[in-house]
Amino acid sequence: MDTPFDFGTKGNIVYIKPVDVADLPKEVQAEAGDIKQLYAVCTEDGEQLALVRDRNMAFFLARQNDLAPVTVH
Repeated sequence: MDTPFDFGTKGNIVYIKPVDVADLPKEVQAEAGDIKQLYAVCTEDGEQLALVRDRNMAFFLARQNDLAPVTVH
């Protein structure tokens, strides 16, 4: 889960959305442990850039990479 990613190659807006761990691949589920929900940072076209433990961390990660985070409901 701590894999570096070059966020600078995408557009400026990213979307933050909750993701149920049960819907993720088995290897990601194993790394998540007892966490039931993670937050995805996604591009405008839906490509998932990162998964993080909480919403605040997702916004922080986006802003640290000069991206403009928007919540998806």
